[in-house]
Amino acid sequence: MTPTAPEPGRPLRMANASGFYGDRHDALREMLTGGPVDVVTGDYLAELTMLILGRDLMKDPAAGYAKSFLRQLEECLGTARDQGTRIVVNAGGLNPAGLAAKVRELASRLGVETRVAHVEGDDLRARGGWGEGVLTANAYLGGRGITACLEAGADVVVTGRVTDAALVTGAADWWFGWDADAYDQLAGAVVAGHVLECGAQATGGNYAFFGEHDLRRMLHPGFPLAELHADGSSVITKHPGTGGVVDLGTVTAQLLYETGPVRYAGPDVTARLDSVRLTEDGPDRVRIEGVRGEAPPPTLKVGLNRIGGHRNQVEFILTGLDIEAKAAYVQAQLEDALSRGKQRPREVRWELVRTDRPDAATQETASALLRLVVRDADPELVGRRLSGAAVELGLSGYPGFTLTEPPGRGAPYGVFEAAYVPQDEVPHVAVLPDGTRREIPAPSVTRALEPVPPPSLPPPLPRGSGAVRRVPLGTVAGARSGDKGGDANVGVWVRTDAAWRWLVHELTVDRFRQLLPETEDLPLTRHLLPELRALNFVVEGLLGEGVTSRHRFDPQAKGLGEWLRSRHLEIPEVLL
Repeated sequence: MTPTAPEPGRPLRMANASGFYGDRHDALREMLTGGPVDVVTGDYLAELTMLILGRDLMKDPAAGYAKSFLRQLEECLGTARDQGTRIVVNAGGLNPAGLAAKVRELASRLGVETRVAHVEGDDLRARGGWGEGVLTANAYLGGRGITACLEAGADVVVTGRVTDAALVTGAADWWFGWDADAYDQLAGAVVAGHVLECGAQATGGNYAFFGEHDLRRMLHPGFPLAELHADGSSVITKHPGTGGVVDLGTVTAQLLYETGPVRYAGPDVTARLDSVRLTEDGPDRVRIEGVRGEAPPPTLKVGLNRIGGHRNQVEFILTGLDIEAKAAYVQAQLEDALSRGKQRPREVRWELVRTDRPDAATQETASALLRLVVRDADPELVGRRLSGAAVELGLSGYPGFTLTEPPGRGAPYGVFEAAYVPQDEVPHVAVLPDGTRREIPAPSVTRALEPVPPPSLPPPLPRGSGAVRRVPLGTVAGARSGDKGGDANVGVWVRTDAAWRWLVHELTVDRFRQLLPETEDLPLTRHLLPELRALNFVVEGLLGEGVTSRHRFDPQAKGLGEWLRSRHLEIPEVLL
């Protein structure tokens, strides 16, 4: 079939079929067969994924891409070609040319004529100057290379590290033919792309108010679609009959996910998150409009992954009485063993997790966990020396000595950090289906990022507006949290104007620190998004050196927002 081509006046219908490397295998087939779509995108890359692919590449120079995409495509390439649906994915990871070649081999084997293109230039390892031990150094490219590939007739476009939203902006730019300074339109596509990029999180996955929906609808959420219009507005929806929910809450939650300041910077445009307006547009349909855009910043973010050292973990099970005394006993024993005769590991962290209950009816609910995590550049200090010291306590430790599992030999861990380089110093190349290499120029106009002055606060609820009740914050507020390198964000939103008037005055930086004491000594910033009735908190350094270092037991801060929602506050009864 002739590939789908831009049709003047018709919205671009885009679908997402992957939010991470390892997402639902059947999603690509579901999106291709569930209803008409012009383009299907797939996001496979994250900070952790880049480290995994970097280690793969060390073992095999022909690797470095998301292999699961090929397995998905093998089942669906014929369907996509029959329908004329374009496929745009960042599954190329560290080797987009290698994955593009594999897609061509697959198409030839299946007998499906397919024009394949790829985008490269993001890999900056050869640039040097990143310090020792860097496995990956990838710039976050924009969508213009994708646009060039689609303009050249590509049926499948494979990229390396582009921004997650670039998968959508590149296709939208191809469809509508926007000028480079169509900032509002591009910003609207960025916002739609941000909603789509994490798959089922936009259709009810990981949603704070999941209990308000029929459980049967939430068992297997469908993946999201966006109907994009030439003015940059869009409607978020899903295929008819699929599970999950698309409503103001699910879209708001995803908009707040892994964001920071009000100016949401990207390689092609800076989107103003404080301009986003959401309205219901029918069942499972949410309209996004009003998005304003500005010229992009002069620099590109570069994600760096390096091996930070070696890590090991031991979990002791403490059962019954005297939990804290047992924890202190084994901690003293093991600290003595680790310090005796040889150097102590560089980092030793203990954490007692009180999962036990008094007079428990089962042994498991009578038990707590004591977690020991060690890190050091020397694998021996965190390997057999640690595991041996822990095991040797088996008959000489606290009463009921038990481990969750035998300790291992330890493993290397990664460290993520971000750097920034001028846009015009990063090669951005579209390799077209016929092999032609087209250089994508850097934006001719850029704008340095500046903080947005905070908006005026709405008046607080009137004094004496009624009784208050001490209940969890989550009774009235939703939250979603995530990671950005070593930082974490927590977006908090409410659903009525009255609740917003209360929240914006109640949930200050100081109150946030009180509710989450682990943030007390860390830099913390609050950003206001009145159009969404939302606050976005960015906590710097909470995750140490990033997800790959596993600094906390929740290394990506996925549960941080739910912890906040569980904390109790005095909330006016009129809001309950």
